[in-house]
Amino acid sequence: MRIINIQFDYTLIYIMFLNTLTPKFYVALTGTSSLISGLILIFEWWYFRKYGTSFIEQVSVSHLRPLLGGVDNSLPNSSSSSSSNGDADSSRQSVSECKVWRNPLNLFRGPLQCFISCKSKPEYLYLSTKLMQKAWRERNPQARITAAHEALDLEDCATAYILLAEEEATTIVEAEKLFKQALKIGESCYRRRDTNVLVYIKRRLAMCSRKLGRTREAVKMMRDLMKEFPLLSMFNIHENLLESLLELQNYADVQAVLAKYDDISLPKSATICYTAALLKARAVSDKFSPEAASRRGLSTAEMNAVEAIHRAVEFNPHVPKYLLEMKSLILPPEHILKRGDSEAIAYTFFHLQHWKRVEGALNLLHCTWEGTFRMIPYPLEKGHLFYPYPVCTETADRELLPSKRFSCISPVDEGFCRLQHPDPL
Repeated sequence: MRIINIQFDYTLIYIMFLNTLTPKFYVALTGTSSLISGLILIFEWWYFRKYGTSFIEQVSVSHLRPLLGGVDNSLPNSSSSSSSNGDADSSRQSVSECKVWRNPLNLFRGPLQCFISCKSKPEYLYLSTKLMQKAWRERNPQARITAAHEALDLEDCATAYILLAEEEATTIVEAEKLFKQALKIGESCYRRRDTNVLVYIKRRLAMCSRKLGRTREAVKMMRDLMKEFPLLSMFNIHENLLESLLELQNYADVQAVLAKYDDISLPKSATICYTAALLKARAVSDKFSPEAASRRGLSTAEMNAVEAIHRAVEFNPHVPKYLLEMKSLILPPEHILKRGDSEAIAYTFFHLQHWKRVEGALNLLHCTWEGTFRMIPYPLEKGHLFYPYPVCTETADRELLPSKRFSCISPVDEGFCRLQHPDPL
């Protein structure tokens, strides 16, 4: 009876407290919650513009999903349990794992229409805008080129010159000339300048300079572009900068770029992970010997290099076979899938020369890369530094790569995950 009376007293106190609240309290509560929601929205917008991903989504996927049991960390006890868990694992992969990205190092072919449009003047005044919007959506290359010429007959349009530079120009010199014309038009429209168009053109001009051998000029253009537009990280200009700095063998500046972009909160790529591994390998690869290392053990610097290689291999296990020329290369596709075979081809096509230039780097990679799969025997089900390898890469890479090229995509298909490697490293 006493317990009931105490509960009744607490209920009366609670009711009296609510009755004493004035309308000002509810106004203040509503205003405070609206303010907090607005600050969260502004921060979310700023984070997306800077890093190209949602902060709330990233926190949910990185921290909340494992706590809620979204990732299965248990190893299968039999082949039947492994196959039964395959569909569940594939359904749990985050959307960003299988997102197709534009190859940042490809110069030719048309850009995505969602970034490029004629916004220099009001749409209702000129038919060129509608012509170019139609051109970007055309599947037939000749139809796109024809539409671009029709747009130029009506008025000077920067995006028309972009399309002609990427699809009609037969040499890099011709493409550079057209990009310069596009830049002149884009910068002349001070009232309604399209930032995406300007960034795209300047980046393309920097890539032209790089491919024409003017590497230092290209580096300066990329640095100026990143300084002028620091929030447009979605273009991945830093990957072009890394490749140019490696060509100059300016490894100190490469390390400085990695220190900024190889951050735990930023999206990763094969360029980021394997460039970091190359720098670590460069410090020890010229004197590395597997026989000596097996006798005396690995030094601290060698251990750091091996760990960096294991990290890179975990992110994209297809790259080593291309770097070691165990697989033949083809021209990289226009779009790539991160952690997929298409990304490995694109990375190796532009970076193999940098690995060959560092004495002993490929030898160190050859001796150590397979050791990754002793730490991660089931990469489709459990990762170490990254999420489990996404099984959805196989379907996407089949669409990105030529059919004759596609033999096997999954690391399991290549036999990585079930091999017993005698190499102690």
